[in-house]
Amino acid sequence: MRIVSLLPSATEIVCALGLEEQLVGVTHECDFPPSVRRLPKVTHTLIPREASSGTIDALVRERLETDNALYSLDMPVLEAVRPDLLVTQALCDVCAVAEAEVQTAACSLPGRPQVVNLEPMTLEQVFDCIALVGEAASCAGRAREVVGELRARVERVAGRVSVTDERPRVVVVEWLDPLFTCGHWTPELVRLAGGVEVIATEGERSRTMSLEELLEAAPDVLVIACCGFDVERTMQEMPAFLARPGIAEIPAVRNGRVHVIDGNAYLSRPGPRLVDSLEILSELFISSGRHALTP
Repeated sequence: MRIVSLLPSATEIVCALGLEEQLVGVTHECDFPPSVRRLPKVTHTLIPREASSGTIDALVRERLETDNALYSLDMPVLEAVRPDLLVTQALCDVCAVAEAEVQTAACSLPGRPQVVNLEPMTLEQVFDCIALVGEAASCAGRAREVVGELRARVERVAGRVSVTDERPRVVVVEWLDPLFTCGHWTPELVRLAGGVEVIATEGERSRTMSLEELLEAAPDVLVIACCGFDVERTMQEMPAFLARPGIAEIPAVRNGRVHVIDGNAYLSRPGPRLVDSLEILSELFISSGRHALTP
């Protein structure tokens, strides 16, 4: 089977299922495992790579208001790789090629490739997506094994959390300018890791929040995991964030419990590495000592 992945998390799922050799095309953002970077890129984006958070947010809002795409398919490349299966999503208009464009493209390609659409909002639904891709790619048994291994790791975290009484108040920030709460599966991961997300709600989309809302929440632990940014890119934005009025008085900042996570690799991607994200959060929450910013 010739598989094209139209989002990084789907690429990670396909590879976790042992199907990397069947991948014939990926997005321009697919970077894990590193070996997939050699594959043909079937998408491109209008978002400037080095733009500031504020500039990116303004561009995204403008495009969404005018129904102009942020991501587009490179049809000549897609036609050349001749996919049998397209794995895509309709969860977020900002993160990937629009579902309607994918469906139109599938109808125009020779052989009418199957389209599998992933829309997880919770960790359990991510496991369901792994099973769905496994079924579509004729490896349902391997998918069950992968999900079983992931569930076992979640249970190990639950065991560690159960022996501690500390449940810190947590806020996970998904974007710095403007401020965004986390969303979807992340508040659930915070709970499973032993914390209490005090602004965001499990299974709901991320949203903008005011500086006052963050200050009033007064979290014990502040996790910065900017969607699509690695640690180095996020750290470029941190001085301006920490300089904002009142930030220095947040308990997490006063006590040195501000942590920067690679959002691009972990919390932003609904694939197998969400369990890595859970393990990372658990380590941060269980430890009660002082920390510097921890990339």
